Amino acid sequence: MGDLAGRKCKPCEGGVKPLDADKVREHLAQIDPAWLRVGDGNTIMREFEFPSFSRNIAFVNAVAWIATVEGHHPEMLVGYRTCRVSWRTTAIDGLSDNDFICAAKVDRLVADL
Repeated sequence: MGDLAGRKCKPCEGGVKPLDADKVREHLAQIDPAWLRVGDGNTIMREFEFPSFSRNIAFVNAVAWIATVEGHHPEMLVGYRTCRVSWRTTAIDGLSDNDFICAAKVDRLVADL
């Protein structure tokens, strides 16, 4: 996870460019390989599976807490025992450091389970 999980998100209201391909590759190498670039490449996504609905919802709530503390919010698709978490920075229509910081924090959360 490198140092990403120890960093704090910075507000992004636009006016900056999305990360270039080299920086995206560098950040991808620092998070779990289960994170994939999807769609137009401007989103990273990972799917999680849990043994029960209650464990899944506990995870969803923990990710929501990370998002609230960081001020950077994912899209989540929640099923009975699965959750798909997607990060992208809408204000710049692409990926920013914030997306990878939050992904690393989610990786750390899962590692601690």
